[in-house]
Amino acid sequence: MSRGLITAIEIDGAGGDPGAWRGPEVDPRAILTGELAVRAAQRAEAAGVDLVTFADALEAPDDVLDQVSVRLDALGLAARVAPVTQRIGLLPTITVTHTEPFHVQASVATLDHISGGRAGWIADVSTSAEAAAVIGRREPAPAAETWREARYVVDAGRRLWDSWEDDAIIRDAATGRFVDREKLHYVDFESPTFSVKGPSIVPRPPQGHPITGIRVSASEALEAAADAELVFLPDSDDLSTQVQELRENARRSVTLTAGDAGRSVTLTSGQVVGPLVLVSAAVQPHVDGVEQLASLIEAWAAAGVDGVQLRPASLELDVPVIAEQLLPVLRERGLVGSGERGGSLRGRLGLRRPVNRYARSAR
Repeated sequence: MSRGLITAIEIDGAGGDPGAWRGPEVDPRAILTGELAVRAAQRAEAAGVDLVTFADALEAPDDVLDQVSVRLDALGLAARVAPVTQRIGLLPTITVTHTEPFHVQASVATLDHISGGRAGWIADVSTSAEAAAVIGRREPAPAAETWREARYVVDAGRRLWDSWEDDAIIRDAATGRFVDREKLHYVDFESPTFSVKGPSIVPRPPQGHPITGIRVSASEALEAAADAELVFLPDSDDLSTQVQELRENARRSVTLTAGDAGRSVTLTSGQVVGPLVLVSAAVQPHVDGVEQLASLIEAWAAAGVDGVQLRPASLELDVPVIAEQLLPVLRERGLVGSGERGGSLRGRLGLRRPVNRYARSAR
């Protein structure tokens, strides 16, 4: 792999450890102002990390004594980080089960605009009665049903991103023409649970399609993951088998529409390799040390993954160790590249910009 492993860091409050906020190095107020997330993202960017992900859920955190019982909205937090970073990718988690697909795609497109083409999102689902009660729009549904719906949401989002052609904006003050109406398109999308007419209210994102990721937290998510460009798999004894299964699902899923979807389509011996796969793991290198984690990452690379998503126990303690100690070790072992790439997130990941399916030149 010439570019090396993709590297990602998860931002979740003060860290994955529920008690991380209590450390003397943490100002608890910085969690709710976004400053903790900003500092972590900037440290990661300076070290050459490719992207940061932002954890979220519709359900409120448990109201437990000595734990932070609030969480900032992931999309809003990514928007807070975007103007104070330059190169690192930004992927907030968005639960699609109770959220309007039209608003989801518009929000992600907006993030891509304000970040200069560095945005993506992680599609997630909810099966809990708590989330259903909070939103109040529908009853909870089984995992298989919610993940099937998520695939429709992803498809609808990509079509809406294409509903504006790249040159639809004119901005001709002299004639009073600001948009070419012929280059805006209805998508007329229908699924078993929702329909969208379009076009979007946001011009086509700089990347064409911001990066879509899926975290495989349940077996039902594996089939949906075939539609993503980034897939986050948990570490397990059968990691290599899961990677192969995922890519086989992608091979079956990708047909003539693969180019429009903007998926990573690499041919090896006539086979479609499929999405980029990152192993996702909770880590605390400030306790366990760097060499042990580096060896674990080396083993993951041997299992065939394209990268790693590290979920630090403490942002303030673990991210500096990852940035200043782990990344140099991984470079010495030839596992990651220099991390100096700028431009769009798609370009950084080696993914091409999708052709607009509605553009006249594409027909």
